[in-house]
Amino acid sequence: MNKSLTTAHSVLLSGLLMSPLSNAATVEFWTAQTQSDRLQTIELLASTFEALNDGVTVKVVGVDENEMATQMAAAVAAGTTPQLIEVNSEIIMALGEEGIVDTQTHQGVVGDIGKSRFHTGALTTLTSPEGQYYGLPYHGWIQGIWYRKDWFDEKGLAAPNTWENIETAAKALTDKANNQYGILVGTKQDSYTEQVFTQLALSNDAAEFDAKGNLVFNSPATLETIQYYKKLAQYNPPGPQNWRARDYYLQGKMGMFFYSTYIMDDLALAEVAKGSLSSENFKELSGGTFDPELVKNTAFAPIISHKSAASYGTLSGLVALKTNSAADTKATKDFIEFMYDPASYITFLHMAPGGMNPMLKGIAEDPAYLDDPNGVFNLYGADKMKQIVSGFDDIRSFSVVKGKTFPASGAIFAKSVIPRMIYDVTIEGQDPQAALDSAEAEMKTIMGE
Repeated sequence: MNKSLTTAHSVLLSGLLMSPLSNAATVEFWTAQTQSDRLQTIELLASTFEALNDGVTVKVVGVDENEMATQMAAAVAAGTTPQLIEVNSEIIMALGEEGIVDTQTHQGVVGDIGKSRFHTGALTTLTSPEGQYYGLPYHGWIQGIWYRKDWFDEKGLAAPNTWENIETAAKALTDKANNQYGILVGTKQDSYTEQVFTQLALSNDAAEFDAKGNLVFNSPATLETIQYYKKLAQYNPPGPQNWRARDYYLQGKMGMFFYSTYIMDDLALAEVAKGSLSSENFKELSGGTFDPELVKNTAFAPIISHKSAASYGTLSGLVALKTNSAADTKATKDFIEFMYDPASYITFLHMAPGGMNPMLKGIAEDPAYLDDPNGVFNLYGADKMKQIVSGFDDIRSFSVVKGKTFPASGAIFAKSVIPRMIYDVTIEGQDPQAALDSAEAEMKTIMGE
């Protein structure tokens, strides 16, 4: 164990209470974090828990997320399932529907921690139609609009958290003659375009499926979203655009852009931002030097409202699986609660600052959390960090409707149906209804209808 991990181990031990278990027990923990440095951190947490609980063994196993479903299926068939896994919400919901998760343990954890401490949307995402918790939200990233608060203030613009405010600001901040653009929305045939469209569509109560699994994508709400998206695209930089055009923002040539919390260090640290400032694709842009005031002048709108409030992102959770051993079940519950203890939780989240955000309220403002290894969060401050993670209160997706998951949504995503529809409308000039009709027909083909 290296020196830094040894120090962290001592800090964890001193910050946690002893809670010894009387019976020998095993917690096999499958995690989707397979990088060696992350596994080392998780093993540190596991060994700390073992030191606090005599007779308990925690075995950490890294499983690639793309292989998690297959390996779980094999483990179920062989009767060798682990006691605990950490994986994305789509797999969690699928496992819940198979009836192999320990919802009673999840209920107990929520009761011990307090339901009100979890961000509402995150917990709801992992809740069955009957109100059972298929998993416990642990970390995730959130998407929203990052914007130049100083420019908004100068022009008296309201925060871009409604359709009306977004369009008004995009128009006001666009000056194409001077190579300045109001907003970035995706118009290439890629996942970034789908992510931006999805958040806007959800805020308009558009959906791919209803609660019974019927395809309902071709609706007035979806059409209205496409038409609105086309309006926003006219304030984009020229040509088909994807996430890479965020460079305009870092170079002071864009008023706002959709992006996830993974952008946080680019906005705050010169070393990270240099790739955008020297990008070969943006030689025509003026400047090229890092703006140390950019992080201070940047605000974030994680929730967009139109007909309803919606944020977009992904989350991963902890899932206890059913076991015949009462000792293993108790040890698993105790280990989960240990993983939510601030000292443990912050250690885990700091493995990927900005990419792993907390699901418990209050953690984002904790001084220990703000003191991340890269020094990013302190540059934002507690108030901004609290606002950023508030997006998890309204996080939604196309694939989960009222506690039911629809795998067909993933197949549709894999075929890039929605981004091609947006490209056809915004770049090729196709009629929105015609593009929507074509997208619906392709969705039906994918579903075998």
